[in-house]
Amino acid sequence: MSRPRRWLEELLANSRYSVLIAVIGSGLTGIAVLFVATVDVLTLLRDAVHYADFNVPLETRVAEHDLMIAHVVEVVDGYLLGAVLLIFSLGLYELFLGNIQKLRTSASKILVIETFDDLKDRLAKVIVLILIVNLFRDAISIKLVRPVDLVAQGGAIALVAIAVYLSGRSGTHQTPEPRSE
Repeated sequence: MSRPRRWLEELLANSRYSVLIAVIGSGLTGIAVLFVATVDVLTLLRDAVHYADFNVPLETRVAEHDLMIAHVVEVVDGYLLGAVLLIFSLGLYELFLGNIQKLRTSASKILVIETFDDLKDRLAKVIVLILIVNLFRDAISIKLVRPVDLVAQGGAIALVAIAVYLSGRSGTHQTPEPRSE
């Protein structure tokens, strides 16, 4: 093999280390999002103590209840987004740079990513969860005025249920065994 060709192949093989930028960036962003969601939890707990004050008028308590539920949904959304970023970071590392043996032996299968399809499948499932959480947040704040509003909300929930069902089935398909002739 010629020297320029070996040099080019080595350069191309080592270019995979540029993915470290995305691995580190998405990992740090995931940790930051998890931190923000945790601060939101602490804020929620502080507000929950105020909610327990029985001298607060009923109208105020109902309004605070709705705000707290929306806040809980936002916290769940934040944790899911942080998880997506961490899964993405670990998946890129696994695909381009090598195995994370420690995680492989002690973590769940969600962290074992061997192909782009594995990464895409894991991310898609968590993104569907984020969309469900966002739909729930929007659904609790919508005031149903006309009968068609109720039908539209029911249709949205049905579509989400179908998406969850289909995403659950996507991981269960098996590739057929090759035929021996």
